[in-house]
Parts: sequence; structure tokens; C-alpha cells
Amino acid sequence: MAMSLLIVDDHAAFRGFISQMLSAEGFTVAGEVPDGESAVAAVRDLQPDAVLLDVQLPGIDGFEVARRIAEIEHGPRVVLTSMRAASDYGRRITDSSATGFLPKQQLSGAALAALLASPAPCD
Repeated sequence: MAMSLLIVDDHAAFRGFISQMLSAEGFTVAGEVPDGESAVAAVRDLQPDAVLLDVQLPGIDGFEVARRIAEIEHGPRVVLTSMRAASDYGRRITDSSATGFLPKQQLSGAALAALLASPAPCD
């Protein structure tokens, strides 16, 4: 069974592109949302296996969204993404509840699957 994925990014063109790419690479895209508040609601409604979460969002940022998702019982794993490098965020990535980080330039189904195959932070 394909892993279901929620894509959270404020750029509609990116959401569409990454949705098509990841669908072609074996993921089931459960939904796409443009902001953090919608992401938390969509996680509750759609119950995806994983969330691809942009760090820079309008309203609450990806780090806060990841924290809120982590509070949901049996919530999905979260992978943060950004056009910026991981080093730009310092310890915020490693201190977050996210499974990991992938720069948008390196996003692929294989890279995402490999990251999601690693043990969860609380495992």
C-alpha cells in the first residue's frame, strides 16, 4: 500500500509540481494545503501517514505546525522542507519533532522514502 502524504506549501505551483512528482514515484497524495492552520486541520481530517511541510508559511511557521502535529495522537511523521539550506535554521530542525529535513532542490520520491524509512525520533 502506498504511503499517504499531505503537502503543505504556500506556493500553489510548487504543491502541484511536487504532488505530481511524488504521485508518479509511488506516494498517494491525500491532500494539499497552503498554510499551517489548514495543515493541522487536514492532518486530523485526512490522517495521512506523513506530511511534507514547508518551513516558511504565512501565519504559523513549519516548526510550530510540526509541534502541533506531534501533539496529535498517532499523528503522521513530518518532513520539513525549504528553499533555504538546513544550516540556515541551525538547531531548530534537530530540536523539532520532525523526522528530518529535505531541501526543495533535493526533493524526490526516493529521498523522501529513505528519510521516512528511518526510525521515528521517539523510536
